[in-house]
Amino acid sequence: MRNRNLSVIIIARNEEKKIGDCLTSVSWADEIIVVDTGSTDKTIEIARKHDAHIVYYTKGSFSDWRNAGLKHARGDWVLYVDADERVSSGLRDEISGLIKSNQGSMVSKNAVAYAIPRRNIILGREMRYGGWWPDYVIRLFRKRYLRGYKNDLHEEPVYNGNLGYVKAPFIHVKHDNLTAMMEKTNMWSEIEAKLMFEAHHPSMNVSRFLSAMWREFWLRMIKNRGFMDGIEGMIYALYQVYSKFVSYAKLWELQIKAERTTDN
Repeated sequence: MRNRNLSVIIIARNEEKKIGDCLTSVSWADEIIVVDTGSTDKTIEIARKHDAHIVYYTKGSFSDWRNAGLKHARGDWVLYVDADERVSSGLRDEISGLIKSNQGSMVSKNAVAYAIPRRNIILGREMRYGGWWPDYVIRLFRKRYLRGYKNDLHEEPVYNGNLGYVKAPFIHVKHDNLTAMMEKTNMWSEIEAKLMFEAHHPSMNVSRFLSAMWREFWLRMIKNRGFMDGIEGMIYALYQVYSKFVSYAKLWELQIKAERTTDN
């Protein structure tokens, strides 16, 4: 049944391989908005085939992109979905019921924002350790209570009211293979490094590099026991350390370049 109160907002850049399944999973919503942040592949073409409203926003930060979609949303409720996520049938039914009756499986009384768990599929395996479950993300809102998003890098929603929880999950097809992981890391690390640089992150040195790498290793492999997900879990836990290193290395590169420019 088509829901007449819900706007779905999807942020995308070069997601031609995954956005089709994402759009199909939210076809029941009244309105679909795709905020394209600079795609050069068939992402926009695929979105148009699914009758999505396209918003072009190539500058700014993660918060800016989410806020751009919010400005165009006409529904009473807003659901944010990433291009590599799918709304499961259970989540669809729970959201529809929640909107209709304002009640859900684990919903706080008078909630205006809702956290949704994610089943993370990485390297073909559903991850249950390493901090990947339940991996709650706050994505569903009664629009009139959502003020927008803040922070450039690790964006956070700002809303007036209580937070509730739903039981059914997103399906998050995060990475299919190591090549895709490397490509995504190279793209997003550029953005992360730029945002950290613009936020005047302290100058990178040996101590900061080692501290960041150790924290990530301890979090993924030791505290959250990433190795319990088998070889895939171990690979991905160690890859998170590498990904963190790449972002900070690119930040260091920007800082060195700025210092040399100032010296000249």
